[in-house]
Formats: sequence, C-alpha cells, structure tokens
Amino acid sequence: MDPRDYNVIIEMIPNGRYVKVSAVDTRTGIEVSIVGDPRRGEAALRQAAVRRLRYVMEKRGMADDGDPR
Repeated sequence: MDPRDYNVIIEMIPNGRYVKVSAVDTRTGIEVSIVGDPRRGEAALRQAAVRRLRYVMEKRGMADDGDPR
C-alpha cells in the first residue's frame, strides 16, 4: 500500500527523541500508530506506518479496496 495509491492521512508528532506517526485509511476509518526514531527520516517513517496500516487492514479481512473479504 502506497499513500499515493490510497487515501491515507499521515500525521507525524515529534516528541523528544521519537516521532509518533499515525496513518488513517479514509475509506474505512482504520487508524494505526507507530513510534520511530526521527533519524530514520520522514519517508521511512511514513512507509512504516502505511505498512502497518495495510497489515491491520488485512488482519481485519479488509481487501485493498476497503471492502470486507
């Protein structure tokens, strides 16, 4: 899942030595959060959050189009 292919909202909140990154699928409302090292870079943190979102959606039985399987 690539944020350019899906409607995903990404929010990054720096907090000292870490960054909390939240990703929300706009079609399903599913939200996930990860915590990462800001030295990894914004692109890597975004990618990790989107991977986590895809994992959660697949675990819940959601197809890539947002419909239940």
